[in-house]
Amino acid sequence: MNTADLGLPVDVPSTALFTDQYELTMLQAALKAGTAERRSVFEVFTRRLPEGRRYGVVAGTGRVLDAVENLRFDADVLGFLRERNIVDDETLEWLAGYRFSGDIWGYPEGEVYFPGSPIMRVEGSFAECVLLETVILSILNHDSAIAAAASRMSSAAGERPLIEMGARRTHELAAVAAARAAYIGGFATTSDLAAGFRYGIPTVGTSAHAFTLLHDTERDAFQAQVDSLGRGTTLLVDTYDVAEAVRTAVEVAGPELGAVRIDSGDLLLVAHRVREQLDELGATDTRIVVTSDLDEYAIASLAASPVDAYGVGTQLVTGSGHPTCSMVYKLVARARSADPRAPLVPVAKKSSGGKTSIGGRKWAARRPDAHGVAEAEVVGTGAVPAALADHQLLVELVKGGEVVGREPLDTVRDRHIAARAGLPLSATQLSRGEPVIPTEYVQGLSGN
Repeated sequence: MNTADLGLPVDVPSTALFTDQYELTMLQAALKAGTAERRSVFEVFTRRLPEGRRYGVVAGTGRVLDAVENLRFDADVLGFLRERNIVDDETLEWLAGYRFSGDIWGYPEGEVYFPGSPIMRVEGSFAECVLLETVILSILNHDSAIAAAASRMSSAAGERPLIEMGARRTHELAAVAAARAAYIGGFATTSDLAAGFRYGIPTVGTSAHAFTLLHDTERDAFQAQVDSLGRGTTLLVDTYDVAEAVRTAVEVAGPELGAVRIDSGDLLLVAHRVREQLDELGATDTRIVVTSDLDEYAIASLAASPVDAYGVGTQLVTGSGHPTCSMVYKLVARARSADPRAPLVPVAKKSSGGKTSIGGRKWAARRPDAHGVAEAEVVGTGAVPAALADHQLLVELVKGGEVVGREPLDTVRDRHIAARAGLPLSATQLSRGEPVIPTEYVQGLSGN
């Protein structure tokens, strides 16, 4: 079943108004000036990574493709714009027939990126491209921030699986997107059923403290859960006394008990004590799952503990302190006229304060060293050097308005694992540092 085609409540039917008003007022002015149809190139990039991060993760590309397809100005939306007098009748008429007909290239989803990387390149008329700015940035900034946090956490966790469980800590639709991004970054499962329904991500979940408190005794609660879900279930053992709960859990479920979950206390100390107790009780295969406001640093601190899996919520869905990637969407080239044969000329913002940009339609390649490990992100205009031809990063996502780059989520997840493995080993260090490889610029003729 392709749930993306079902109009599910976790989808938004139209993305037309996921925009800032100035995009429509720019469109109106450009239509009046006769410049709206000039061929244009916009690029998404970030000038810097969040402080201390060594690499970024591209996530949200698949959702961007959905958003571009769903950007339609129906009668209700046009009525809203007319009633508020946001744009004139000529612009409303143009919007009524809006369909993106241009091309989009980008880093494949799951790939890593660095400052200046042209993460996405949107080409078409100025009018059709400018309308995509806010929705593209909204998706990429959110999803890439979550995926980057997830990548750091999954690297810290090693082979131990991670459970995404942050739905109650963010907006209900953001939770679905966050679960998708976390899966790309290396998480194994989610507690969010909407994410499982929408994207096919494996879902998990058993019980909370409320279930234990509902029953007259902890033993009654454990027995009810085992009777319902089987001996392989996960029992929450920190409602009252952990040691007593572990003893009761094994008495109720036997040594076949699937797992116990610890949600409070000194996790390192408690995990060791619980592991020792489980082994003494003969439950040597019973796993230990820990939760309790974990982040990548807490996960790393538990590396030497007998923990088998981690559940992460708040810190994940808030980007572990960096909820956005500060990506921008800038015009980098445009034609001299509306003639489709008119050549492109590079354009760039020139200002102080670190907000300058580099003009021209760009390519990107990741140069490996003699051992096949990435040593530089090379970004340029004009012809691609022969030595980098086989290392280019941008792929075609939309061609002539038709999506051509949609991929299964597991393909994206596998790509990220491979991309991260191709970076220098210091990329996964949690200590603060500069981007793990530098960005080099190669200036050439911008071309058409």
